[in-house]
Amino acid sequence: MGLFDKLAGWLGLKKKEVHVLCLGLDNSGKTTIINKLKPSNAQTQDIVPTIGFSIEKFKTSSLSFTVFDMSGQGKYRDLWEHYYKDGQAIIFVIDSSDKLRMVVAKEELDTLLNHPDIKHRRLPILFFANKMDLRDAVSSVKVSQLLSLENIKDKPWHICASDALKGEGLQEGVDWLQG
Repeated sequence: MGLFDKLAGWLGLKKKEVHVLCLGLDNSGKTTIINKLKPSNAQTQDIVPTIGFSIEKFKTSSLSFTVFDMSGQGKYRDLWEHYYKDGQAIIFVIDSSDKLRMVVAKEELDTLLNHPDIKHRRLPILFFANKMDLRDAVSSVKVSQLLSLENIKDKPWHICASDALKGEGLQEGVDWLQG
């Protein structure tokens, strides 16, 4: 059973379409994570930076998934809010080796959490502290502290250390979503 089958079960959905928003700053690994979460026969070999956004649609045994891979480049972040209303879960990806931009990631997360289309909804948020394979990476605990995740009281959330290139840590996110 793939991640999205498990997410469907966790959200109590059967034979429906689920909309997942994948957000985070540019170069955090969003597209690579989405690619690894897709069925192996649907994965692509060459990952290129997302400009604007891309929509990935694929089916699992019980669901049709639409994943919105939103560009994290500054000039495109204002587009994120146009997709908040339809989102049923959020995957927020952080480059754990990019300490200089951790403040920017926190600002974008705070803006997201305070948006009227998100603020009063109990959307599950899965955080991936990605790029743990890099020497300068900080732990997922440190990422959690830098983003002040402990202040999120009205939404279920979880943070996982990950290495999207190898697929490491993604299963932990799956396990949390299904639990």
